[in-house]
Amino acid sequence: MSNFCTFKIGEEVSNSQIINVFKCGNMGGMRRSRVTNSLMIISDHTKGLYEDKWDRDILHYTGMGKSGDQKINFAQNKTLAQSNENGIEVHLFEVFEATKYIYRGEVKLVAEPYQDRQKGEDGVERSVWMFPLKLSERNQIIPLDIIKRNQEVKEKKARRLSESDLRDRIKAKIGGESSVRNISSIVYDRDADIAEYAKRRAKGICQLCEQNAPFKKQNGEPYLECHHIIPLSEGGSDTVNNTVALCANCHRKMHSLNLSKDRSFLKRKVQEL
Repeated sequence: MSNFCTFKIGEEVSNSQIINVFKCGNMGGMRRSRVTNSLMIISDHTKGLYEDKWDRDILHYTGMGKSGDQKINFAQNKTLAQSNENGIEVHLFEVFEATKYIYRGEVKLVAEPYQDRQKGEDGVERSVWMFPLKLSERNQIIPLDIIKRNQEVKEKKARRLSESDLRDRIKAKIGGESSVRNISSIVYDRDADIAEYAKRRAKGICQLCEQNAPFKKQNGEPYLECHHIIPLSEGGSDTVNNTVALCANCHRKMHSLNLSKDRSFLKRKVQEL
């Protein structure tokens, strides 16, 4: 239990409240406070730079450094890497809506930090340090409506992108693993850019039955639903090569029957595009 933090787990707080309680700086995703002997870290899902991902109850948190290869002994990366020995309290906040910080509680480093590849702020691929962290308190649940609102915001941003900007963003992505967290059931954080690209690529035609979308939305866009050929729950990747756009009827068919001949047809369909 924390020696100083008065926030309740799940409480939504402001940046000024965090500064007041933690006695830390007002900027950055990793903030060290020597006054409270703590490290406050933020996993901000409203920004696209760092690729923090949940694997059930383990958060793989991206270290400090926006461009260039990250260094394990640099600033707060070193603090977090040594947090099991240096006696510092590490507290996690998640952001799903700008300026709203949800306090998740203390976290512990549960495995050795490891290196991964991500794009930097300058768009150049670089080496980053990932920290596997686990919440000290169990059975924490982020309300599903918060997750859905965050997903809707990402989808709206993706719809506003031009065709070329959307392709560039997808090319800049590395890997294809979806983030998965425990809510009241398992929820996958799907990539909004990938979903939008799949719909545009289909050009209003279901990629399984090859018929026009059943209707158009109020904004004139044909209504199609995104589907992963190999489900994420079965290890499928959240990539353009595993994502198609289907009419609602075919989408239900795939989830109900998931016939191998339909999977094969969709795989060939994607390869032909």
